[in-house]
Amino acid sequence: MKTAWVFPGQGSQTIGMGVDLITTPMGKDRLSEAESILGWSVLDKCQGDETELAKTLYTQPCLYVVETILIDLLKDKGQKVDLVAGHSLGEYSALYAAEVFDFATGLNLVKSRGELMSQAAGGKMAALMKFDRSQLEEAIAAISGVVLANDNSEQQVVISGTPEGVDQLCSQVKSKRAVELKVSGAFHSPFMAEASTKFKQLLEEAKFTDGKVPVLSNVDPTPSTSATILKERLSQQMTGSVRWREIMLALPQQEITQVLEVGPGKVLAGLLKRACSGIDVSNVRSLEDL
Repeated sequence: MKTAWVFPGQGSQTIGMGVDLITTPMGKDRLSEAESILGWSVLDKCQGDETELAKTLYTQPCLYVVETILIDLLKDKGQKVDLVAGHSLGEYSALYAAEVFDFATGLNLVKSRGELMSQAAGGKMAALMKFDRSQLEEAIAAISGVVLANDNSEQQVVISGTPEGVDQLCSQVKSKRAVELKVSGAFHSPFMAEASTKFKQLLEEAKFTDGKVPVLSNVDPTPSTSATILKERLSQQMTGSVRWREIMLALPQQEITQVLEVGPGKVLAGLLKRACSGIDVSNVRSLEDL
């Protein structure tokens, strides 16, 4: 029986997440270390205002800290994992789970990533549900300034680009629902090039080691443990598409029979249940779930 752990990204945050983790020595130490790195309290943000927590600047470090504490607690209980993957920001938790970098290295990268992404302005993102894929692909090819940002499943995608381009695509492609996302910029698109270039310099200095288990990356859903390859893939992530649909399809090919979604929310579990009916899917969101 082979197990994969998957980690949600921005959008899965909830008020109250991680609050119970302070009751464990591991959680207490990690939250204290996080505060010294960030200069603010993750616990305060997680117990505070929903709008504040939803700011990229705070969302990303908070999710990383909560998810990595859950990883440590799972490992403490003797839980074994054979493969890891994370959705967008969740890839940092996946790399931590694979022991590619330590907690502080990951948090410093996530802190910088959140700051750079929150400064990116002027773009737009929209989620589309239940659409004609060939019609969508034709529209993306025809409209300038729009890309497929998140290929989440056969029937759910996120597009990213200029406000005009995104609006035009939403009006041309018939879908059951089109929802504009509350984000500051056009994430996972070429519009993030400036932020991505600045981030690559920080990434180059970060210490990565070969993974203890293979990682399926967002920009390349083939398993790798190579520190060099995983760092290169991560450097492409800010401007590249999140290929989550392909990551899910790779799980049965890698003989995965069980998946744990580690972190708040149930979005990835929901997508996995629909895409991979033969895989047992469960969630670890709190101490109670452990």
